[in-house]
Amino acid sequence: MLSADVRFEGFTATDWIRVLSLFRPRRASGEGRDPDRPRGGVVAVQTRGKLRKLLHTEVGRLRLEDAQKDWPLSGEELARRHHASWGAVLESGTLERIMERFGARARRGDDLTAQAISLWSLTQDELLAGHIDLWPHRMRGVPVPTAGMVRGSLDAVCPVGKTMVLGLFEGGELWASIALRRALDGFNLILGPDEVRSDMGLLAGDWRRDYRHLSRAIESRSGPLAFGCYAETGTFRKLEVDPSPGAWARAVAVRDVILSPLPAGMAIPLGIDAGRAAFMAMRRVVERMDTAGVVGSSLEKLLDRAAQAASGQSDEDVAAVLGFHPLELLRKLLSREH
Repeated sequence: MLSADVRFEGFTATDWIRVLSLFRPRRASGEGRDPDRPRGGVVAVQTRGKLRKLLHTEVGRLRLEDAQKDWPLSGEELARRHHASWGAVLESGTLERIMERFGARARRGDDLTAQAISLWSLTQDELLAGHIDLWPHRMRGVPVPTAGMVRGSLDAVCPVGKTMVLGLFEGGELWASIALRRALDGFNLILGPDEVRSDMGLLAGDWRRDYRHLSRAIESRSGPLAFGCYAETGTFRKLEVDPSPGAWARAVAVRDVILSPLPAGMAIPLGIDAGRAAFMAMRRVVERMDTAGVVGSSLEKLLDRAAQAASGQSDEDVAAVLGFHPLELLRKLLSREH
């Protein structure tokens, strides 16, 4: 997924921390930091039903005697007993077996995507064989895609030579952004907000207008955009873990999230029909021509009404290619609910 000569540009320490914080697991209810919530994980290693090692990722080694008398325990029971957010029980030799098989499969020239898929597949094999008991089961039911499937999905969302961007605003200012430019061998540029803030010019304080300045600044540095997602930070955080069906589609419909441009391959997983996607593309063209915003507001209302009445079907669907819903997978990985 990343090219051999990938460049990271435009990130201060604060910018990078903000981007990483977007993908930290949290509860859908959005409550503040809970000092009593389970933290860290517990890993137990057993040999033919006898406990050999017990380790907490935050505390360190734990007393075997405390768990041995009630052994065997499942990963869930282990996590609850030690007030941890996750638990794993491994049969002795499992990790060594995974790495040996990974080494046998690896080939010179394998990129990060191929290596990650290989490790995922080998770990799934051990899970199915009962050599690993992992809780919570966030990846249950998710098939392992092939490298070709991943490349095909990327082609539908971000073709070679184009860029996709996530831009988040807070208090009328650009809070965080990350842009990825795709080359033949993967993403070769990861661009942060520090490089583009000065190029955005004077902001109006309304992110629904200011996102256009961000998209133009990104395009001037990395080339044409294939996919753009813009929102306020709080809205994006809520949607990441929102379990309600159609949450993203509703947010797009009321412009709590702006997708511009929107590839056809992303329309169906987001719950947006092709007719509305076409109108969203039309809005982007109008916004480029109407830089002063003279026609924008009235035409925007007309486009929204027409888009809600439009219907259609796209023949490219990332979810169909991968075999799972990418937004649902994101929710499973980031949500603390088990």
